[in-house]
Amino acid sequence: MILKKKFVKESFTIMNELVLPNDTNTLNNLMGGRLLHWMDIAAAISAQKHCNRIVVTASVDNVSFKHPIKLGDVITIEAKVTRAFNTSVEVRLDVWAENIPSGARQKSNEAYYTFVAVNQSDQTIQVPEAIPESAEEIELFAGALRRRQLRLVLGGKMLPEDANELKALFFKA
Repeated sequence: MILKKKFVKESFTIMNELVLPNDTNTLNNLMGGRLLHWMDIAAAISAQKHCNRIVVTASVDNVSFKHPIKLGDVITIEAKVTRAFNTSVEVRLDVWAENIPSGARQKSNEAYYTFVAVNQSDQTIQVPEAIPESAEEIELFAGALRRRQLRLVLGGKMLPEDANELKALFFKA
């Protein structure tokens, strides 16, 4: 089966959420788990737009919390596929927090999620190739192979000596 290639921009997804009292801890900051949940939803939508299939979360890279997100802030999550592999896609997320009354907006988080496309029988299936166009998309596309190899090494699915893209960062040929 020949799959249609898709442009990275076709997967771009924006999701907004309002931080309500039920979303916060005792300091009135957004709970990290709630944000991860919202990020997973936005990333899954982006991956499904690219694959036109059901996708399941395979991994979540390190998520650092740069700034607390406060009660009443509006969260904007931007997600897009950076690269497609055989049956999986990597999705980049950027999270912004905005205080509407003051107009202050700051980047709170960024992360990479990996999804695997599955059919109705829960078997993995091939995904369309992702075509980057902008300079940023090309840079994220190029880095995706290194990030994938790092995930595989850390997950015990690839031997470090087989991670050629990672080795190239540290050793000259």
